[in-house]
Amino acid sequence: MNMTGKASKLAHEAGDKLADAGNHAAEALEETGEQLLNAEQQLVANCRGYVRDNPLAAIGIAAAAGFMVSRLLNNR
Repeated sequence: MNMTGKASKLAHEAGDKLADAGNHAAEALEETGEQLLNAEQQLVANCRGYVRDNPLAAIGIAAAAGFMVSRLLNNR
């Protein structure tokens, strides 16, 4: 095998390794995205349940958070 053939083979192998690494990374990101989506859905369900069970506390928490945000924005 000549030098051009060896270089071509090495380049092809490197390309294959990069493609495999890219595929593994994409699969890992997809799995992580699904986990984050599930966590978000669970958090929303928990918040809805808390608000349903404790409406007055939820209003108080929302008012306090709004007050804090307005104070932070007014200081700028």
